[in-house]
Amino acid sequence: MVWHKRLESWAKLALALVASVLLWRPGRRRKAGAPLPSPKRVLLVRIDNRVGEALLTTPLLSTLKASPQPPAVHVLVHSKVARVLSGHPHADRIIPFDRRLIWLGALAPGIRALRRERYDVVVDCANWSTPSVTSALISRLVGPRAIVIGPRQWPIHYLHSISVPARSDTPREVIQRVHLLDPLLQGPPHELMSFREPQVSDSFRAWLEAGSGSPRAVVNPGGRLGWRRIPPEAFASAARALIASGRTPVVTWGPGEEELARAVVAAAPGAVLAPPTSIDELAALMRSAGLTVCNNTGPMHLSVSLGTPTLGLFLRMDMARWGHPHPPHRMVDLTPVVDSGGDLEARVFEEVRAFAQGLAAQVSAQ
Repeated sequence: MVWHKRLESWAKLALALVASVLLWRPGRRRKAGAPLPSPKRVLLVRIDNRVGEALLTTPLLSTLKASPQPPAVHVLVHSKVARVLSGHPHADRIIPFDRRLIWLGALAPGIRALRRERYDVVVDCANWSTPSVTSALISRLVGPRAIVIGPRQWPIHYLHSISVPARSDTPREVIQRVHLLDPLLQGPPHELMSFREPQVSDSFRAWLEAGSGSPRAVVNPGGRLGWRRIPPEAFASAARALIASGRTPVVTWGPGEEELARAVVAAAPGAVLAPPTSIDELAALMRSAGLTVCNNTGPMHLSVSLGTPTLGLFLRMDMARWGHPHPPHRMVDLTPVVDSGGDLEARVFEEVRAFAQGLAAQVSAQ
């Protein structure tokens, strides 16, 4: 960690300690295991600008709405990812939030309105691995009288009413995230991600229907962080494997990724370049195609949340934590192949062909 990042990290930890003193109120901390009343209004707080992180919050929505006395569930999210959860059937309200002025404390824009909501419970949906001071601070500010639940991590746990220890039996992020609701649960949690019914234009629906006559698959070679993306040559190999399996690869792309997608299409004759897509259009395409090959990115979590069989290709990321290793999905860590100088394109070709053929065999057996 470079010195200025280290300094920033320590400054945030100091802020958490100071805020916990300034915002302390007697009787606010709750004993672990103490019974809690059924909440009528719950706010979930997840304010980073990542599509995948927003989708990893959806099991909490489903779990709360499946409780014997389902509360009203609101979600406070980064303004740029509100589109991901907007219209979710288990969210009563999605609240976009601009955290740039959070240093104003209770005077920051939006904080006063949220305090007037008088939530019974506020859940700080941060990770255990890296304490989010901003998320913990916002959770406390918007719920001055609420029971604030969050991950047990020093020093942010001082801002919580109840701090939940991480589960020791699994590293999977989706299961750890819904574990935050453990103090409220009366039954098993819902551990599957979900997404709304995609809303698409008539022109895009017509494009989907025009290509529905033959089996297709989505190939998404992009991703937010370049260092954890599989090279485009390997995705071209994936596309060729899909063609060999009788599927037409539709190569999708996000902002700034069109040239990357075109390179994959050029190296895999028979592949098709997708038109520009919104998140709803991408979801509709994934659902229609019935197979997705992608990096460990937001589109991977989107495909899984739709129930579309997904082959997730990991590079230098913790697959056990961020992957979804349950059927019909398959996660593959290609880091050892890259680090050993192995034939990455051949390995990807075989993984994709086996995955596609396995799905075809399952369909034939039905």
